[in-house]
Amino acid sequence: MSQAAIQEIRPWERPFWKPAPGKGAVLFYFVLIHLLAIVGIILFPLPSLKVLGIALGLAALGGLGITVCYHRLLAHRTLKLNKFVEQFLIFWAVFNSGGAPASWVAYHRHHHSHTDTPEDISSPKQGGFWWAHLRWLYQSAPADTQKWCPELSHRVYKFWKYAEAPTLLLSLCCGLVFGWQGFFWIGAIRLVYALHMQCFINSLTHLDHSEAGDSSKNIWWLGPLQLTAWGENWHKNHHANAGSARLGLRWWQPDIGWYLICALESVGLASSVKRPRQDHLRNSSPSRTWN
Repeated sequence: MSQAAIQEIRPWERPFWKPAPGKGAVLFYFVLIHLLAIVGIILFPLPSLKVLGIALGLAALGGLGITVCYHRLLAHRTLKLNKFVEQFLIFWAVFNSGGAPASWVAYHRHHHSHTDTPEDISSPKQGGFWWAHLRWLYQSAPADTQKWCPELSHRVYKFWKYAEAPTLLLSLCCGLVFGWQGFFWIGAIRLVYALHMQCFINSLTHLDHSEAGDSSKNIWWLGPLQLTAWGENWHKNHHANAGSARLGLRWWQPDIGWYLICALESVGLASSVKRPRQDHLRNSSPSRTWN
């Protein structure tokens, strides 16, 4: 078997600087925002409270878009949302570098269907920490949206495939209204922070390398760093109850996305909310399905 064929089967063996075909723009984006973030921290190590507050606020909106809309609604269909609320959350997910909804959902369903096997596109068990954290995003094959989420390949969801690039450009540059400090902190620094908080779910929360079975784990201290995505850090809970809209299953496991879902349900903006099938996970086996 040729080296090229081996790398196609095991893409984590390709050089870290070499993107997969069609993924060069992703690598360029990663390099760009990291370089801009470094420059911004050097020039403006201590932002004003106003600029910092806006950056954190935008990151928080993006976190809600990812955890409630992309993850619980679109990927796992654990609830239904008012269409206006859904599109509002999709905008903030894209704005915070979450990608187009169809792509995100396809990758996530693929991950759940092949967790920790060689076919898993983002498993640290196969490719190591950095593969699971960042490299798979630009070195794995593009998501097969027709296979994994055909329901997201048309209508308004298709619009976001074309709107992703201009939305990201707006996200990167919108801070300029507050000067160069705003440009760096509200733009690149926030985007780098949001990116890595998302990536930790694929890397850190899958480092429980047991000999057999699912490697997902709960990491309590990661939650506060994720702002409104606090709840995604209960990742073992999620893999054991993939059909539940609630990720924090104990009273001492905060789950901001779940609190928002309950609030939306109370005013009629969310419905068909799926609760956990069980309260205790000790004897449960992790699910390898996405529905």
